[in-house]
Amino acid sequence: MPDAGDLDRRLTLRTIAVVGTSLAGLRAAETFRREGFDGRIVAISAEPHLPYDRPPLSKEFLAGEREPADIALRRDGVDDLDLDWRLGARATSLDVAVREVGLDNGERVGFDGLVIATGATPRRLVNQPELDGVFTLRTLDDALAIRTMLNARPNVVVVGAGFIGAEVAATCRGRGLDVTLLEALPQPMVRGLGPELGAVIAGVHRDHGVDLRLGAGVESIDGAGRCEQVRLADGTIIAADLVVVGVGVVPETAWLEGSGLTIDNGVVCDETCLAAPGVVAAGDVARWPNSLFDGELMRLEHWTNATEQGVHAALTLLAGDAGGTPFAPVPFVWSDQYDRKIQTVGWVSTEAEMHVAHGTLAERQFVALFGRAGRLVGALGFNRPRQVMQYRRMISERAPWADALARANEG
Repeated sequence: MPDAGDLDRRLTLRTIAVVGTSLAGLRAAETFRREGFDGRIVAISAEPHLPYDRPPLSKEFLAGEREPADIALRRDGVDDLDLDWRLGARATSLDVAVREVGLDNGERVGFDGLVIATGATPRRLVNQPELDGVFTLRTLDDALAIRTMLNARPNVVVVGAGFIGAEVAATCRGRGLDVTLLEALPQPMVRGLGPELGAVIAGVHRDHGVDLRLGAGVESIDGAGRCEQVRLADGTIIAADLVVVGVGVVPETAWLEGSGLTIDNGVVCDETCLAAPGVVAAGDVARWPNSLFDGELMRLEHWTNATEQGVHAALTLLAGDAGGTPFAPVPFVWSDQYDRKIQTVGWVSTEAEMHVAHGTLAERQFVALFGRAGRLVGALGFNRPRQVMQYRRMISERAPWADALARANEG
């Protein structure tokens, strides 16, 4: 329970605005109430829906195994949070000095404290056309529209073999559809994982019947009113009734231009998630120095980070002049593709030394460790969840690289 001093510092927080009410924003709002804040909380969302879980959109939801009610982030509703909702209202400006958020409906929402949790928006291809059957996948409405088209058993082309593209391709193959997966780089996820691990992911998709084409740049997506074909840079034409573009995301920060906040691949915060006095950021939009990794600036686009950082940012805002504590998590992300559960913890990069500690790449059931500057900094596992979690604990304890290798030798 907060002590009297904490409550005194919170008396200046009469109204808190939370811009973005997906996972990070919702967890922040829940934290405010759990910690005893009984003032006004204005929840602003560009989407018309109450908060829902995004990871199932490319997997169980797209497969038809879940419905909108099944992916609500609060199955029992949000009434107990007593939030002042602004659904379907997009934030268009921020005036930090006046402490107001401008909305696209003309309303201006004043605040004493602000949580920025606007997430990210999908990148588009250069000259991506506005044709029926061409989608990005970020929202529930996107997933509903794509799922409706899948029922007609279209020829599917997925552009981009990152996590979203790979999951969409896997889900569509699970529905028995013909899928072509296009990746401009030499291997899937090669920038983050390197060619060896990228080749493993490529093999998994090919084994499941995906027509994976690497080094394949998209010249155009063509059709008369609706998508009919994809033309590659080498002139190859692929028949396509449905195209899902999954070439990454960018943080949703355009509305913050002129706000005075530092914007550089996200809202730049200090180690406590504070972006300016009385303003915090959390989730995909936040970029902060993670002291566990020697202050490396991180911006993470993952479920676990959104939920943990939403809580932490709220606590920082409530701490007021007392100051918050550093947010220093071990990043954790997972992806389910066919019968493979891919999990990464910590800092996984081609800049680090890699060692396959358990299993083999050939059997596609393994743990790869990543070391830098004499420390264990990351681990990636295929169907090895127990061992991955053990290494996550070692990363949090700043375990030496030699200790990680010794554990690997123990089996």
